[in-house]
Amino acid sequence: MCGIVGYIGNQDVKETILSGLEKLEYRGYDSAGIAILNGNGINIYKDKGRIAHLRNVVDFGVKGTVGIGHTRWATHGKPNKVNSHPHQSSTKRFTLVHNGIIENEDALRLEYLKDTKFESDTDTEVVVQMIQKFVDEGQEVPLAIRYTLTLIEGSYALAILDQENPEVIYVAKNKSPLLIGKGEGFNMVGSDAMAMIHHTNQFYELHDKEFAVITKENITIYNLFGMTINRDYYIGELDATDIEKGTYPHYMLKEIDEQPFVLRRIIANYQNEMGQLSMDENILSAIRQSDRVYIVACGTSYHAGLVGKHLLEKVASKPTEIHVSSEFVYNTPLLSERPFFVFISQSGETADSRAVLVKVKEMGYPTLSITNVKGSTLYRETQYQLLLHAGPEIAVASTKAYTAQIAVLAILACKVAVTCDIDMLKELSIAANVMEALCDNKELYDQLARTYLATTRNCFYIGRHVDYYTCLEAALKLKEISYIQTEGFAAGELKHGTIALIEDNTPVIAIITQEGINLNTRSNIKEVKARGAAVITMSLKRLSSKTDQIIIGDVHEYLAPLVSVIPAQLLSYYAALHRDCDIDKPRNLAKSVTVE
Repeated sequence: MCGIVGYIGNQDVKETILSGLEKLEYRGYDSAGIAILNGNGINIYKDKGRIAHLRNVVDFGVKGTVGIGHTRWATHGKPNKVNSHPHQSSTKRFTLVHNGIIENEDALRLEYLKDTKFESDTDTEVVVQMIQKFVDEGQEVPLAIRYTLTLIEGSYALAILDQENPEVIYVAKNKSPLLIGKGEGFNMVGSDAMAMIHHTNQFYELHDKEFAVITKENITIYNLFGMTINRDYYIGELDATDIEKGTYPHYMLKEIDEQPFVLRRIIANYQNEMGQLSMDENILSAIRQSDRVYIVACGTSYHAGLVGKHLLEKVASKPTEIHVSSEFVYNTPLLSERPFFVFISQSGETADSRAVLVKVKEMGYPTLSITNVKGSTLYRETQYQLLLHAGPEIAVASTKAYTAQIAVLAILACKVAVTCDIDMLKELSIAANVMEALCDNKELYDQLARTYLATTRNCFYIGRHVDYYTCLEAALKLKEISYIQTEGFAAGELKHGTIALIEDNTPVIAIITQEGINLNTRSNIKEVKARGAAVITMSLKRLSSKTDQIIIGDVHEYLAPLVSVIPAQLLSYYAALHRDCDIDKPRNLAKSVTVE
């Protein structure tokens, strides 16, 4: 959620910031704005809507070599021009953009800002007004900012301009992601490397409760007590060409097509010199020594975690639980004696999961992150790390990160096992080939979506065993990008209430990939057909019937969720396309949920 871009250097800043904000559109936002600092003061342009609209608002005749920009996801106050960032102090000296939530804003208003007139309804304005107050009382600017930060409770990533000092950008971070980009004759700040990768691949991590002073030549990082922190920059592995759509009409379609190649990349990265699958032995030893694995995740990552639980228990005989992050942190279950925690997150910045991580670390338990972003918060703060190697995922609806998570979990389960009865390398390679064949058959999914989903109000996915987990993910994909009310159900639960919702022509999509439940699910298909449902059946080839519309190439049944989700992703894509939806940026959704 939300995005920050800042630049200080020698070039005019407008296009750098606007194009950087466009690279952050995938995160989700409802308004946007920029501030340009030059010798004549600070010029602010902001409004509700997309970056394309902001471009029409900006006066391109105004020049400046220092600036900050922001995409906002409304939390405090409606999405409108007044509540859009940047925000200014009452004297207009300080200008600020902010990601996160200030939890004690009401208390700060009462104690420090009783006589201050506020322009917006945001919590953000409290921060910039407090900085102004402490400067008016005689504090130097860096001290006033640091003092303000010691009083704030909650999450923040901040970029601040001072009209009286146009040679500097001040930045700070707590819980919300923020990186500093190092350039030649310029420096940048951004909430995501994607916003800066076209200009630099050298980045400084800013850790929680750190403050930095950035000029065009220097970057100095401090703690909140003013002590200097020495830290080396790292080289970002992101390829700028990876975040372009190329010839694809949407990022989502591109990312669906990339999944076979991602799977092969994962196989390559988790092989040793002997051509055998390999993982950090420290991770494997720690899991083996535990008596139970606890997987913590949200949304799509939670669905991957359900498959991971199945794999760890069936392949590695390791008892495993799966928990929704936002529930675990406030309703922690009774834990085993030697738990091991696995945190799954595409971005590595999921706020709910990080809240659990903080709690678990206080308890002293070992932790592992499985994430797509090296250097992200979860990656840095867990004891162990596994990378997805999926490459940038821009579309809000996750596709390739989900299958990458399952693939990495499958390798993990195989390596944790004392003896793995599956040739996982071979089976993953087969799955990659099946994925590719499914992606090549787009005309089928286009036709099915047009026939069954283009005008429907609701839809159901049904399946048993691990197919049920795929149903949950498939339903999420369809509802989030096409806005069709979609639910995934365990097929055997239909008769316990859900079948009351089946009407004439209600689309029901059945998934069958497990031999032991083939006939059971087909019986459920007959039940919904008898009540008028319009059924799409997808099945593995060895389990297929002549009436099944979608036939999936055979894979090992443990890896079936890797391939059965591909048709579901493509059905979702084409349903949204035929319903004229914003596929890559669906309404009300954000890619990275960085606030609880």
